[in-house]
Parts: sequence; structure tokens; C-alpha cells
Amino acid sequence: MLRAEGLSKQYGPVTVLSDVTLDVRAGEIHAIIGENGAGKSTLMRLISGYAHPSDGKLFVDGSSMRFSTPHQAQDAGIVLVHQEILLAEGLTVAENLFLGRELTRGGLVDDRTMRRIAADKLAELGCHVSPNALVRDVALADRQLIQIARALLDAHKLVIFDEPTAVLTGDEVERLLEIILRLKAQDIGVLYISHRLDEVQRLADRLTVLRDGKMVGTFPGRTLSQMDMAELMVGRELSALYPPRGDMARGAPMLSVRNATVPGYAEDISFTVHKGEVLGFAGMIGAGRTELFEGIVGLRPAQAGVELNGTPIHIRSQREAIDAGIGYLTEDRKAKGLLLNERLAPNLTLSALQRFHPALAMNKRRETGALDSAIQSYDIRVKNLKVNAGQLSGGNQQKLLLAKILLTDPSVVIIDEPTRGIDIANKAQIYAFIRQLVGAGKACIVISSEMQELIGICDRILVMRQGRINGEVAGEAMTESNIALLATAEADVSRAALGGHS
Repeated sequence: MLRAEGLSKQYGPVTVLSDVTLDVRAGEIHAIIGENGAGKSTLMRLISGYAHPSDGKLFVDGSSMRFSTPHQAQDAGIVLVHQEILLAEGLTVAENLFLGRELTRGGLVDDRTMRRIAADKLAELGCHVSPNALVRDVALADRQLIQIARALLDAHKLVIFDEPTAVLTGDEVERLLEIILRLKAQDIGVLYISHRLDEVQRLADRLTVLRDGKMVGTFPGRTLSQMDMAELMVGRELSALYPPRGDMARGAPMLSVRNATVPGYAEDISFTVHKGEVLGFAGMIGAGRTELFEGIVGLRPAQAGVELNGTPIHIRSQREAIDAGIGYLTEDRKAKGLLLNERLAPNLTLSALQRFHPALAMNKRRETGALDSAIQSYDIRVKNLKVNAGQLSGGNQQKLLLAKILLTDPSVVIIDEPTRGIDIANKAQIYAFIRQLVGAGKACIVISSEMQELIGICDRILVMRQGRINGEVAGEAMTESNIALLATAEADVSRAALGGHS
């Protein structure tokens, strides 16, 4: 159905994709895997008309094609579901679904029909957001589902999914995977990019591995283990994904929170994290985890009794949290964590400016030295120090954001979704960094939607449900089934099922 022959892409002197050849058959799910920066998204943009190849050819149903715009690709039956959320925040959900292709009746826009179709399409994905809601008021996971619904509004020959499940919960992922299998049954071709290798293993009929912009090869699906895939992606043998917890005993209480309430999101939350400990927070999207910690660090209104190293503190802004020794790494690095159109050095030093301009003039030499040190310490892969943060791969953006937070030398580090949208090699590095933090005597709180991630790196896990802590698991009780039970069942039910151990 689609064949790409020798696709290459250069930006000036830099080659980001070189001589990639692959095909997609009708009714086939063909996965594309590789590390961040391997060229996966570039390849998808070339196929879908968002970028033009420097060399190579595209064939659709045997006919040579050259797409100058995404609209031309869509006319040929090819649609891309972007990794980034590309919606108009000031428009309603229904208006976004039909933007540029509005339905009309009698010469007027048919809002009623568009709202009805939008509601039906979203319901298929398990998204129950009102078609009348403004996108700016919709949660990140629901925005991704809206974007997917928009892509699936019309029939296509080929649907390209670029990291579609990065912000979705387990139930939402299951519904999406079922829809993808339904597309396959309808003889629609699917190109599927994901860092979640379990999804690739489950879905892919074939998979193509990219490394450093070049093809490693195409392999039959379900013949490679997840570790085989990872080693093909990175070009070397990988050790265990999660670092050992070590023998360090849990130290004194470092951060204690009592009766924290964030209106509308979290109520009466109390917990303590100790020196040398990684404390996890699990729960379904909407459980209030992110909002709780945004309240604690002063990013939204909250009431809480907070003690740091036994001393009561009152935090009214993130600046006060940083000054107190609490670092917060947001779940949304693109919108809230980094200035994507700024260079790397200003992004790194933004939270610690007082170190670099004590006399109202930026000390460029010191700032450059800090960037050089961060690049080496956190293995931030960049060919040119003058690039903007938005030009880095997702994994390198995340490491830059981590370096930015740690430049303030916090004693408590809160990391929300530490590995969202990054590849397995960068995941292993992030996990190692977290263990190094607590090994150096800091305390770390990790909020994650990936249960296996929490089990792999945390010493204890608190599980939230509907804005409250529903239980705690530690040791052998840290299993996916126990976490899922606490995240979904009422407190008395889940505690009874766990034998009173939560």
C-alpha cells in the first residue's frame, strides 16, 4: 500500500535521516522503534507531508507520490496523529475535531451535527469530555484522545500514530489499542511509533528499527523480546533497566506534609518522605496527584502544613519552594518546564539566576561552564550548544530539565512522570540519576502513571484515588495488581482485599 525508498533528510549540513526503505501493507501494523533522535518522527513527517525529503521516493498503491502539504497526504489517504498536542485551546472540542472541514446545512455551520458526531467519536475512545468544553479546560490525556478522534474522523488507507499512549492511563491505552486492531481488521495500514515496547510486542506484525537516522533492519513482529528490541535500538547490550536499591537505611524525615488540601483536586493528604528514600505516588489520571504537588510547591492555591527537616515552612510560590530546598520537575516539559525557543544555557540557569548575575549582569563564562558540566553529568546529547531546547529529543529535554532543577541544589526532589515519551536507554539513565540523588542523601518523590516504573525505582508507593490517599504498598506488596486495586476500589474494599496491609 505504501513504500518508502531511500528516504533521507538534511537540515543544512546535518543529516537526520539517511537512506530509509520500508513498506506498509493493507491490514498491517508496522511499528517503528528507536532511541530519541533516531529519526522516527522525521520519517513520519516525510511520509505524511509535513516535511519534504532531501532524497528518496514515496509510492502509494504503486504510484509515485510527492506531498507538498499534509492536506495532499490526507487526500491520498494518509493521516498522522502527532506526538505533540496540536489543538486550538480557545475552541471547543467539537470545533477542533472539525476545524477546516466544518459541516454545513443550508449554507450555515451545522454545530448540532458536529457536536453529535464528536460525542460519538470520543465515546468510542472512552473519552467522555463534553463536545462543548473548551480545549484549554480539558486534561492532557483527554486532549490526546481528542487529537486521535480528529484523525479518525474520516476513512484513511494509512494512519500513523506517533507516541499516542504517552499521556494515557491503562484503561485508555487498552481502548486505543483495541481501536488500532479494529483499523487493521478493516484493511487499514498502521504505522506505530512507541517507546512502550510491550505495546509494540503486542501489536506489531513487523517492526523497523532506526538508530542514528539509519535503518538497523525490519523484523517479524513477536519474534523479538523487549530486551532484544532495546539492544537493537541502542546498538549494545543493556544491563538491567532498574538500578539496585542499595543498602542505605532510610534516614530521618525530610519532608512532612499534613492535611494538604488543593480545592477541587485533593483533600486531607498527609505523608512523609525520608532522607535516602524514593517515595512513589500512583493513581489514575484525575486522582489529583499532579495538582497536589503543584499546590505543595506553590503553583496553585492550597492549604497544607509543611515541614522541611523538622522546620515548619509556608510556601506561596515556586520561588519560595526553590529557596526552601524543594525542586519540582513538571510532567509537561514542553509547556511548563522548558522555554523551547530559547537556547540551552538560559533554560538550565533560569531557576538559579542569582548564581549567575550577582551584579545585574549575566556571567556568561560561569553560565557556559554550568552548561558544559550539565551536558557531561547528565549525558545531554547535543551537537551544537547554540541550538534551542525545542530542537533536542524528548529524552535530552528531560535530562536538561532535571539538570535545571538540580542546579538549585534541592534537598527534596519531586519528579512528575520522569520518563514520559522517552526511550528505554534514557529511561535507564533517569532511573540511575534518581538512585544517585537518594544515595547522596536527598529525598525523592516520583509521580508516575507507569506502575512497573514505580515498582522498579521506589521504596514505598502511596496510591491516590479521587483526591485522597487510598493506601500504601511496600516490599513484596508492591505489585501491579495491588496498586491497581488501590487506585480503583474504595478504601474499605481495597484494604480488605489486601488483608489490611495497605
